[in-house]
Amino acid sequence: MNVTLNSSCLVQPAAPTWIGLMPLTESDQIGVLSHVPTIYFYSPSKNFLTPKDTIFTTLKTSLSKVLVHFYPLAGRLHWLDGSRLELDCNNKGVQLIEASCDAKLDDLGDFTPSHNFHYLIPQIDYKAPIEEIPLLIVQLTKFSCGSITLSYTISHAVVDGQSALHFISEWARLARGEPLGIMPFLDRKVLRAGDPPTTQPRFQHEQFQPPPLLIGQSSSENESKKATTITMLKLSKSQVEALKNEANKTRFHDDSARAYTRYESIAGHIWRSACKARGHAHEQPTAVGICVDIRKRMQPPLPEKFFGNAIVDVIATGFSGELVMRPLGYAASRIRETIDKVTSEYVHSAIDFLKNLKDLSMLQDIHALRTNQGPFYGNPNLGVISWMVLPLYGLDFGWGKEIFMAPGTHDCDGDSLILPGYDVDGSLIVALCLQAESMEDFKKYFYDDIQSD
Repeated sequence: MNVTLNSSCLVQPAAPTWIGLMPLTESDQIGVLSHVPTIYFYSPSKNFLTPKDTIFTTLKTSLSKVLVHFYPLAGRLHWLDGSRLELDCNNKGVQLIEASCDAKLDDLGDFTPSHNFHYLIPQIDYKAPIEEIPLLIVQLTKFSCGSITLSYTISHAVVDGQSALHFISEWARLARGEPLGIMPFLDRKVLRAGDPPTTQPRFQHEQFQPPPLLIGQSSSENESKKATTITMLKLSKSQVEALKNEANKTRFHDDSARAYTRYESIAGHIWRSACKARGHAHEQPTAVGICVDIRKRMQPPLPEKFFGNAIVDVIATGFSGELVMRPLGYAASRIRETIDKVTSEYVHSAIDFLKNLKDLSMLQDIHALRTNQGPFYGNPNLGVISWMVLPLYGLDFGWGKEIFMAPGTHDCDGDSLILPGYDVDGSLIVALCLQAESMEDFKKYFYDDIQSD
């Protein structure tokens, strides 16, 4: 598959916006600082294909309009002392690329993420100074059959998944000729952005400590170099219910407590399956990273459509042998306990912890740079992120809804996403990256251990 880049331009807001330095929150400045890719596939009607620049012009014009309201995305990051970051709202612009492909969309088969996605998603030169890297890069690729892909990669230092999808959905509204739906709330000071440290943390924060290593190893270097592979595993509605029922057969909380959720049950199942597939020793410590949305957990709750990273990463820990030998409810209980810790007081304590650090570099994960900087959450650990309730589907820019949507390629051992099934029938999809040597065993345990009708 040959993809040719035909043009590239910087799109700036269509009207004057605020210019200045915007402080970032602590959550903005830790974890994944590189860009997160997403790709949508479309088959537009012929009236959108003539004249041939109709789609590109529609995207460019509407992007310029929506950036008036989401102007931080047109800015640039720059480093401060202590590996901290600040957002320069300078309206340098968002990069928009137009490309063409000699293949047909059918050549991609069932759209399972593959090396072909690499050519359909904007590639970023992280060797460039951070002040020169756009926070959002969009690529329109036209296939020989008339179908298109629209992919974007957006800086995780500026937005989380919910904020990114708010932006994309509002962009699509403007492209369809509709007015803006809901304005973003841009003031990050509600999460104390830019404030100096005032007190010490009140809680222990294990998520900021190095994750467990394989027994007998002094670093994660060997594990991080191993080849990985990606898979998309579907769970039918009956399989999802079977996992929930199995988790709730054995409760490790008060019986009056609420039942384990879909996320707690499925994340626990992924965790146990990974422990089995990786062949861990019984006493192997293991952790699962969990991303908790704090918008409604804060007191008072964050303003509607807060634009930024309103998330806290926490970790559930255990021993592989216990997780495997005990019922699924045990793994779900470990995850439940970890999520339930995240109160407004806990979030403020985490902010205090980070504000008191002299340097954040050891908590920053820049996979794209291929450095050893930051934590490695591969074997014996993993991360399970939920996109189950995000409005991922039905993105219509005027030429109809997508025929398929997928997260972009991710090649870091232990990364996993839980997405809603595309048929909106109660099914779910687990997108998983694992070391190649463990993947087939993982699939076996993942499906064999589900007792469904």
